[in-house]
Amino acid sequence: MNELEKLKHLLHHWKEHNDEHAETYKQWAEKASALGNKELADILETIRLKTKEMNGLFEEAIKRIEN
Repeated sequence: MNELEKLKHLLHHWKEHNDEHAETYKQWAEKASALGNKELADILETIRLKTKEMNGLFEEAIKRIEN
């Protein structure tokens, strides 16, 4: 496997792992909200949204490698 193929594999892996993290942040935001900590829930939701935004960058990087 050359370096570019390795990077492509890593980008896919990172994106998938990022999706898993985003789901975890959502779950903890819901828990924080249920515990009455709205500010913490809002921060965790922001982290989730920023994480999802990063996925767009991973997708763009993957497209650049595949072209």
